[in-house]
Amino acid sequence: MTDTVDDWHDIARNAVLDAALIHVAFDGWSQETLLRAIDDSGVEAALAHALFPRGGVDLALAFHYRGDRKLSEWLPTVEGGMTAKITQAVWHRLELVAMEKEAVRRGATLFALPTHVSEGASAIWNTADTIWNGLGDSSTDYNWYTKRATLSAVYSATMLYWLGDTSADHEDTREFLDRRIANVMQIEKAKARLRGGPLARMFAQGPGRVLDHIRAPVSRPMPGRTGQ
Repeated sequence: MTDTVDDWHDIARNAVLDAALIHVAFDGWSQETLLRAIDDSGVEAALAHALFPRGGVDLALAFHYRGDRKLSEWLPTVEGGMTAKITQAVWHRLELVAMEKEAVRRGATLFALPTHVSEGASAIWNTADTIWNGLGDSSTDYNWYTKRATLSAVYSATMLYWLGDTSADHEDTREFLDRRIANVMQIEKAKARLRGGPLARMFAQGPGRVLDHIRAPVSRPMPGRTGQ
């Protein structure tokens, strides 16, 4: 019975979200957009408000996490080396919302507000986590965090660049992404060269001991995903 209820809630949530996308360009991720979406979708008002209790911000989060779920379904098809896979994954995540660019822009504005910045950061982290998990990341130490933090920075910077990109087929964004990934790989190569050096050994005997005790969380999804 629980699965049936959950399925119905997913159907209702997607119906309201799809209806909302028509109004976001005019009213943003707002309570007004939610009310209009309820009217257009035909979803019972009480259910819709239960699914999106905070109105626009819950709509915006549902939009973002739905994109991450679609990305997760696509990731098993990606091919190539790890660098190529990560680049393709970030690019495909943007392609998934290419037709709703204004909705992404409105979301970026909303999550830049002090009251919602932590939820915006969690949403971006979830995208990075989705990519690493989908590509088979098996790290369990502090690297679990550094990988996701680095990719979160790459994705958020690329998304903001993409929002202002007017080049054909977003070619400028693709070049920007390639540069960001190249910069990250240069840092990783430099770190690899240092690991065997005397400074690395000194670090391992001192501050590095603290890092040895850092472990990835047992429940990997970050806060903010529940119910989305």
